[in-house]
Amino acid sequence: MGIKVCLEEVLKDRGMTSKELCRLVNITEANLSVLRSGKAKGVRFHTINRICYFLRCDVGDILKFDGKLEEEDEQ
Repeated sequence: MGIKVCLEEVLKDRGMTSKELCRLVNITEANLSVLRSGKAKGVRFHTINRICYFLRCDVGDILKFDGKLEEEDEQ
């Protein structure tokens, strides 16, 4: 996999809904869903910054490296 997205766990720990986070970060629910599912191929630092700010967390709390190399053609 490469990078695991742990956003669901952090949202739950903070008692925040994804809809509320979308409103605060100013992204669509569809875009947040793609990120939460781990299917996003990229994300802007600006978006990560806002997510971390509003969730009061560190980048490492929402993005984890699983020790595996993800190859582009492994889709």
